[in-house]
Amino acid sequence: MSFEGFELTESCDIRETDKVKTFSEAEERAQNLRKTLLDRKIHSDVLTFCKAELLVDNYFHAVFEATKSIAEKIRIKTNLTADGSELVDQAFSYKGKIPYLALNNLTTESHESEQKGFMNLLKGVFGTFRNTTAHAPKITWEVNEQDALDTLSMISLIHRKLDKAIEAKKIYEGDL
Repeated sequence: MSFEGFELTESCDIRETDKVKTFSEAEERAQNLRKTLLDRKIHSDVLTFCKAELLVDNYFHAVFEATKSIAEKIRIKTNLTADGSELVDQAFSYKGKIPYLALNNLTTESHESEQKGFMNLLKGVFGTFRNTTAHAPKITWEVNEQDALDTLSMISLIHRKLDKAIEAKKIYEGDL
């Protein structure tokens, strides 16, 4: 189709695009998202979780799989089994207890605000991208290339924050 100047969107609509003249051009277009992500130095866990989807430019499922990678990393670091908001609350809540994971030492109001904000970001990502993609048909919830790039970049940031998170509960209990 790209040789005729058309492409198939995520919602299975056909739209006009620039014609390609060679197989190399067609292949290059198909690999565009992955290359852009690599150029942005996207976290390797994001690429691992959605590699198959990126190879076929399946943005909808790439976002879905990448979002699931966040919960998986939290579970691995904490040994918790919950999911979604409940997992975030169990892993990061610190009021009256030592959290499983902390972004900092939680000794100032700014530190506490960062922890709360990160919890809200995680809940927002789960609610917006994972829950929606899990329940909405692909045809009614289109994820275009730009949205996928932005979302996967945000998920990459989350992974970097999780990598640096202090495993506070393990340290406090002497398990580290």
